[in-house]
Amino acid sequence: MNKEKKLSCVDCGVCSCGGEDGKYPDFCLTANMDEETKAEIMAFYEDETNRKIMQTAAGIEVDGYCVWPRIQETVEFARRMGFHKIGIATCVGLIRESRTIAKIFRSHGFEVYGIGCKVGAVAKTDVGIDEACCRVGCNMCNPIMQAELLNREGTEMNIVVGLCVGHDSLFYKYSKAVTTTLIAKDRVTGHNPAAAIYNLDSYYERLLGDK
Repeated sequence: MNKEKKLSCVDCGVCSCGGEDGKYPDFCLTANMDEETKAEIMAFYEDETNRKIMQTAAGIEVDGYCVWPRIQETVEFARRMGFHKIGIATCVGLIRESRTIAKIFRSHGFEVYGIGCKVGAVAKTDVGIDEACCRVGCNMCNPIMQAELLNREGTEMNIVVGLCVGHDSLFYKYSKAVTTTLIAKDRVTGHNPAAAIYNLDSYYERLLGDK
């Protein structure tokens, strides 16, 4: 028997929660949220760091919306947060891009320390990765080592540049500093993952499981 699908925000096209006029659908999480749950979650914003991040991000949004590219937003966010030491966790395949990012941040007075994904030069087979995966390189990507080395450097904000799907997840898990993603790697679309989504009715129709 198929389990009944539990509807959520991804099944809604109304988005009345954003402040637009409209009716909430029957399954709306906002309309059906109990006050205790809402208060419990909103209490996290009483944390000084969380509150400062939210306030700073809101300021970046209103000042740079549809005006600044993401790299400029990131620089400005770091500046307004009062950060000085910036970490870059980069795919070695995007080291040129990361060198440019470092140049931009340094030009604004930031200290930058970057770690490439192959740091440590550890063989994939050392962590139980099938030897067949060595077809695309014998040494493993090492996101936990990237995070730990940046932690030890005392970076205040880390920037992810092109880490693989899953590797980025481990980096986020172990990074102690506030982390943002500047480039999401997608070798097929020139690092623009949304391109496949925008072309789902044509070039990428095969992504739908029932096709």
